[in-house]
Amino acid sequence: MLGKLMKYEFRATGQTMLPLLLFLLVSAVGVNLSARIVDHSDSNAAQFVAGILMFLFVMAILVLSVMSIFLMAQRFYKNFLTDEGYLMFTLPVSVHGLLWSKIFVSAIWFVAVGLADVLAAFIATFKVSAVVNIAGNIKDMFSYITTEYALNGAAFVAEGIIIVFLACAGMCLLFYAAMAVGFSFPRHKWLLSVVFFFVFQLVLQIFGLGGMFTWVQSVGPASTASVFAQVHTSMLVVIAAEAAFCAIFYVITALMLKKKLNLE
Repeated sequence: MLGKLMKYEFRATGQTMLPLLLFLLVSAVGVNLSARIVDHSDSNAAQFVAGILMFLFVMAILVLSVMSIFLMAQRFYKNFLTDEGYLMFTLPVSVHGLLWSKIFVSAIWFVAVGLADVLAAFIATFKVSAVVNIAGNIKDMFSYITTEYALNGAAFVAEGIIIVFLACAGMCLLFYAAMAVGFSFPRHKWLLSVVFFFVFQLVLQIFGLGGMFTWVQSVGPASTASVFAQVHTSMLVVIAAEAAFCAIFYVITALMLKKKLNLE
């Protein structure tokens, strides 16, 4: 059932996200071509067109980033916190299944936006000579890592993927928890949702800074661990902290949806 929910969610959000992703990549191609034309021409018209295309490229990046967050919050609100919630909660699936479908789809879109931004920047600045140099450097780097630090390299990649997923899931759950708590009240639901969002954000920052300070103090200059051991330990600490925050916000959201939901 989770797969069906995700398929439906991808279909609903893809109608907005896919055209924006395509526009970003097309605008990146336009920036690249216009830059080449300007390099070989002093025409004011060419420079004007290049400026317009660069503006559209930057706007595409901003709109895509904002839209991915907006859709994440809007889909949660529409499906769970409005009259549509009565229908969603009658489906033969638990609240956990409904919630995980939102988290997975939103996290995948966040990653897709990040990768699209990197690809678009690469396309916009694409030069054959630069690509050859980058490809050579990447090949040398992977050869070195494979030869000297094969196990560490694989662990870094796995830990990095987990950190990215938990960060995306955590951002979703921060919004979800704030809205779920805010909409449990009979009045001023949106206002209270915003208030709880900033309260949760403040708590995260306090605990995050406190935890970071404690960790830095514990692995100070006196530490005799190797560099790789320290990096792995740091990444595992980050994973544990992100997982803890995700779990807390997940429990808050699930409990609010189960026990305290006050639909419009």
